[in-house]
Amino acid sequence: MLLIDKLCYRSNLRYVNAGEKFTYSLLTLCMCIVSRSILLALLVLAVNSFLTVGKGGIPLFRYRNLMLVPLVFLLLSTLAIIVNISRTPLDAYAIPLGSFYITGSFASLYQGLQLILTAMASVSCLYFLALNTPMTDILNELRKLKLPGLLLELMLLIYRFIFVLLEIASSILTAQKSRLGNRDFKTSVKSFGAMVSVLFVRSLKKSGALYDAMESRCYDGTIHVLTENYPPKKAEIFLILLFEILLLLLTIWSKLR
Repeated sequence: MLLIDKLCYRSNLRYVNAGEKFTYSLLTLCMCIVSRSILLALLVLAVNSFLTVGKGGIPLFRYRNLMLVPLVFLLLSTLAIIVNISRTPLDAYAIPLGSFYITGSFASLYQGLQLILTAMASVSCLYFLALNTPMTDILNELRKLKLPGLLLELMLLIYRFIFVLLEIASSILTAQKSRLGNRDFKTSVKSFGAMVSVLFVRSLKKSGALYDAMESRCYDGTIHVLTENYPPKKAEIFLILLFEILLLLLTIWSKLR
């Protein structure tokens, strides 16, 4: 099982109505993208961190490590905005390099910070949903939104096969290590190629076996999954509406100022 799924099934917010969590995550994500406000992004980051770690009970170091993954990519991608090589020094900083300067402006620094915080706030919305809502509940909410059944079934099958392929790959890697298949770079590359080819063949066999199992259970073109129903609470709906109204006001203020 993936780490995110393990944390999800242990979350204290797992039994909160999935529609509430889905609506909150989606609306907050849209507010982050539309506003691009640093203040709003900081507020969303703080609230989502509190809900995920404080209320959900997700370990802080796990949440921190998950958030560091997109942060590293964002820092690398925003270097093109923050760092410039020019003959003319800009107002924020300027490091001479021969006849050129490694330089940047306050406007580019602000834009880079705005981009990073907006993206991190958006990611925190998705993490809140993923770390507190099982995949079957998410698919059930998408089904209520009348998404095509074929798309939902593909999502469910792909989600299932992630675990199947990880299990097969883990077994192959263990077998290769026990035979010193990674003793040097050349052998590691050869072992990796062999693992990929075997993984492809076994995934085809597994998919065929899965389809046969579904057919033997009267598969009629629709995958039926049992879901638990947790009724929404008025207090939680009120808090979500209050928070989204606050974000809407901040968005309007950031666009008008």
